[in-house]
Amino acid sequence: MQAGRFISGALLAVGLMLAGCGGPVVEDTEAQDLTSREDSIPNCDGVYYEHTYYSDATYTTIVGTRDCDCLNWATWGRTTAFRQSYFGTCR
Repeated sequence: MQAGRFISGALLAVGLMLAGCGGPVVEDTEAQDLTSREDSIPNCDGVYYEHTYYSDATYTTIVGTRDCDCLNWATWGRTTAFRQSYFGTCR
């Protein structure tokens, strides 16, 4: 009698594992968009600017930059609506 209850419980547990506990499948649409893009590289010959992007309106957490330093262009992170910019001239 004890063995019968054990086998029934084990079959129930295996059935729940195979069924995924019955929860709905949630798709992460943001993770699915893994395409890359190539933008043209700006011509920094004689141009100086730096854009620093922040996560929110407190301007405390930097999340990206875009820079031209007269000859070279650099970028990292992401852009947001919260930006501080610096402009200059090249000598």
